[in-house]
Amino acid sequence: MTATTHKATAMILAAGRGERMRPLTDTCPKPMLVVRGKPLIEWHVKALAREGNTDMLVNAAWLGSQIEQGLQDGARFNTRIQYSHEGIDFGVALETAGGIIRALPMLADTFWIVAGDVFAPQFEFSKAAYDAFATSSMQAQLWLVPNPAHNPNGDFGLSHEGLALNLPKNSIEPKWTYSTIGLYKKSFFDEMLTSIPAGNPYGIRAALAPLLRSAMGKGLVTAEIYTGDWTDVGTPERLRELNL
Repeated sequence: MTATTHKATAMILAAGRGERMRPLTDTCPKPMLVVRGKPLIEWHVKALAREGNTDMLVNAAWLGSQIEQGLQDGARFNTRIQYSHEGIDFGVALETAGGIIRALPMLADTFWIVAGDVFAPQFEFSKAAYDAFATSSMQAQLWLVPNPAHNPNGDFGLSHEGLALNLPKNSIEPKWTYSTIGLYKKSFFDEMLTSIPAGNPYGIRAALAPLLRSAMGKGLVTAEIYTGDWTDVGTPERLRELNL
């Protein structure tokens, strides 16, 4: 990691191996796979920049040097891009929460999260949403999407009041799929809650879902439905369909 005075208001998750995308990801990191003429991750960089999120961070592990070579310092997008190289630092990706906690010293108090391997070209990382969340008492705000064929049972419920719900598997209430897009506060990842100090100096791997479910149980996570184009580009077949 590189220390900086510019705290990132967005983090793009790009450290995964992309096993289901093999053999494509044997030589190319999944966020650098091309969709409609440009790498997947570039769609997010440009969308974030359009809404004023010009300081961003990318975490990397598998073939991470290719991601940094592709995006460089972000100047050509009129942005500043920093990197958290989990692969170099620990030899392995730290999973979602572990990677975010590793990057916390470089992140603003409130920040966007989005996975580098989803395609959501119409999503707006709006300043209005950022500001409203930053001044709220909530710890996370999620964007949910209608359940795709590969996740028919969904992930989380949504109350009439806009709270994300950790519903049991056998619940008859509707569930939606987490798009990977969300707003978070640093306090969501506090060491008292995660048992991992900011900066994750020992490279502890940790998943995000258990933290979200715990916070939902305390009424600290809001959500809304996003109905624009969205694809989890998790297989070569989905990639081909997007490029038809």
